[in-house]
Amino acid sequence: MKKKVVSVLLALLLVGCGVSGNDSGAVTNVSAGADASEAGDNADNNAGSTDDTSESLTGDLATDASTLDSDKEAQEMANEIVIPELDITQKDIPDNDGLKFVQDMKLGYNIGNTFDAFVDNGVKDDLTIETAWGNDIVTKDYIKAIHDNGFNTVRIPVSWHNHVDEDLKINEAWLDRVQEVVDYAIEEDMYVIINIHHDNHLEANGFYPDEDHKEQSLKYVESIWTQVADRFKDYDDKLVFEALNEPRLVGHTNEWWIDPNNEDCKEAIAIINELNQKFVDVVRASGSNNENRYLMCPGYCASPDGVLNDGFVIPTDSADNKIILSIHAYTPYSFALESPGIDNFDASSYDSRKDIDYFMDKIYTKYISQGIPVLIGECGAVDKNGNLQDRVDWAAYYTAKARSCGLTVTIWDNGAFTGNGELFGFIRRDDGTLEYPEVMEAMLKYCE
Repeated sequence: MKKKVVSVLLALLLVGCGVSGNDSGAVTNVSAGADASEAGDNADNNAGSTDDTSESLTGDLATDASTLDSDKEAQEMANEIVIPELDITQKDIPDNDGLKFVQDMKLGYNIGNTFDAFVDNGVKDDLTIETAWGNDIVTKDYIKAIHDNGFNTVRIPVSWHNHVDEDLKINEAWLDRVQEVVDYAIEEDMYVIINIHHDNHLEANGFYPDEDHKEQSLKYVESIWTQVADRFKDYDDKLVFEALNEPRLVGHTNEWWIDPNNEDCKEAIAIINELNQKFVDVVRASGSNNENRYLMCPGYCASPDGVLNDGFVIPTDSADNKIILSIHAYTPYSFALESPGIDNFDASSYDSRKDIDYFMDKIYTKYISQGIPVLIGECGAVDKNGNLQDRVDWAAYYTAKARSCGLTVTIWDNGAFTGNGELFGFIRRDDGTLEYPEVMEAMLKYCE
């Protein structure tokens, strides 16, 4: 792996060691002035010495200024963000429509902490929940900015439980608003993903993958997807439905870390299989373009292990190869998400890359190599004290490795740019400004 910064650092070392011609001249002039001053015993010689010293100091000051300029320029170059040059072996990708569809999605973006908001105390009505977590309303210009910056896919996470009545009927105004934003993206000729998002906690009375809540969960999934599928059934296949977001035992010891040998986890895995199957059956039964629409299904907590464990079952489907497995991977966790964790990632380092390689290779072997499409629906690396070069290295390697395995990545943007939380902010909601163009450039370089 080669980086331009190496030559820049070499230049800095050379300047710092006084190797340049100007530095040698400065030393010579000062020495000459001192020799002349010491040699003269009479007034004339002293006068001559003063003239020589004046000329020497003038030359020295000019040289110092030149050296300072060189140091500044070299330092600026050293601080330049560099996209690493990567050479990752492309794996054999089977030739089928499902894998090609995911490849064509290219690079995805999540509109996070918006339509998925659910802690909404104090809002005047359920439409204003869109901004309850501090983000601006989604505008057509914002969607255009997402597309113009290079994203080909937009995932719109949606929570529904705080927009339904006691019969689980979705508020028409909320469904209209979701459709309006979907249409913004469709008009940009983007791929769009919508889902059931933060409806997993017990207080939501939505879904919860244990035996005690199984019937409630099945009823909830059936009701929400019956209504959503009907609303969007005539949209073309660039609209993708995702069954559930990160289905898991919220509050359990194993909420985020699946243990296939734990009895509670086994039960949850089995119920998630049933919820995925219910989702597929409901959507297919709604007719029109939903009979062949691409559908995304996650395993436990949407982790790679959630679909790699032996208990996970891909739903049976009347359509051919139209199930896309959904995984989320903020990897390596210590760098990408953990607080404080670590803030360094070097794309040339095995220690930095190994967790990414491990899960992607496993996903490739079990699914992609067998012709089964998989999409990384969420990923990202939080800003940790301005560690931009590290995040550029991460973005480049993560994207390149994913594409070599037949995967498409979808980054998470929660709109947070400052503070002590998860700083996943990427595109400004108010004016569409791309906050980290270097990260975007790294992803675009390797997403083809």
